[in-house]
Amino acid sequence: MRLVLSAALLALSSAALAQAPASAPGSRNVAAVSGGSYDVDPNHTLVVWTLDHMGFSPYTGIFGNVSGTLVLDPKRPGRARVDVRIPINKVVTASAGLTDHLLRAGKNGAKPDFFGPNAGEARFVSTAVVATGQKARIRGQLTLNGVTRPVTLDATFYGAGKTPAAMGGQENVGFRASGTIMRSQFGLTTGIPLVGDRVSLDISAAFTKAEG
Repeated sequence: MRLVLSAALLALSSAALAQAPASAPGSRNVAAVSGGSYDVDPNHTLVVWTLDHMGFSPYTGIFGNVSGTLVLDPKRPGRARVDVRIPINKVVTASAGLTDHLLRAGKNGAKPDFFGPNAGEARFVSTAVVATGQKARIRGQLTLNGVTRPVTLDATFYGAGKTPAAMGGQENVGFRASGTIMRSQFGLTTGIPLVGDRVSLDISAAFTKAEG
């Protein structure tokens, strides 16, 4: 009985391997980027933020469900343009209490400690791109909590290529980016200095080429 079961499992494993791609469809080769207009892939784009918690440990949360566009010409990377929107009310943390606090209304009609229940979208719009090889420094304007300020992101090309035909065969391109903001500059001062003012951003950005 065990021999029969083992043979069956081996056959299933072999069949699964036969259907799997020989390698990941994405490539670190920039030649895989055809360029054009791309839409943010909301399911695979994450904005991870980290700040200091009372000097004891770093604390991290995530923004997802990002939307937006990228216009990219691989022959002229310095002309790239990005415009992304981040729904603040979709913030995720490991603490239900903290998530509630971030989106809680102010007490007795006062201003919320953080974003409040009517938190809108944050938006980053690039204003200049300086590309060097597979890296780029992206300067832009970040609007957060009703305040707009300049922010610089350091981006690195991650990969590009087409998804398997069974998954649509669409061209994708991805980047990693990092940056820093001071939350007090956006009117988010609650808890400083017990909770850090400096917020580190680690961004995984995925884009799918727009049809047509």
